Amino acid sequence: MRIRPERTDDLTAIREVNLSAFEGTTEADLVDALREQARPIVSMVAEDNGVIVGHILFSPVALSSLPDLCIMGLAPMAVRPERQRKGVGSALARAGITACRDLGYEAVVVLGHAGYYPRFGFVPASRFGLRSEYDVPDDVFMAMELTPGALQGPGTIRYHAAFGTV
Repeated sequence: MRIRPERTDDLTAIREVNLSAFEGTTEADLVDALREQARPIVSMVAEDNGVIVGHILFSPVALSSLPDLCIMGLAPMAVRPERQRKGVGSALARAGITACRDLGYEAVVVLGHAGYYPRFGFVPASRFGLRSEYDVPDDVFMAMELTPGALQGPGTIRYHAAFGTV
């Protein structure tokens, strides 16, 4: 298996991965909308023997108190059901976080499973004085500094407008 940036010829397979991993079309539609509307994005695939088995997307978010701070939001991440719990998601997350760091982003936030994302260095965003624009429990809204000391909250994280359209 290899992790690489998405290519134009991957778009149908990426949509299929998102449709297989989630109920309904919300996440697949969100990926398509972010690809069209958000800049820059980090969109990576897990490919095994020429087949796309996983996908991860990061898009810019804004911190209300520090609007010039470069922060990415991880969402969504999808792995084909038959490949879940086999390291695909972890490989995607690590590669995506590295790509965000390489692009000069100073932090990453995620709305996700409290038992999963801490393995990559995420902690509750409230530790930085951050809150999500969405009403979510504290333990599922997490943040990670890619540049030590970058998150000098308090403030509200606002996601790209595409999140409100799906």
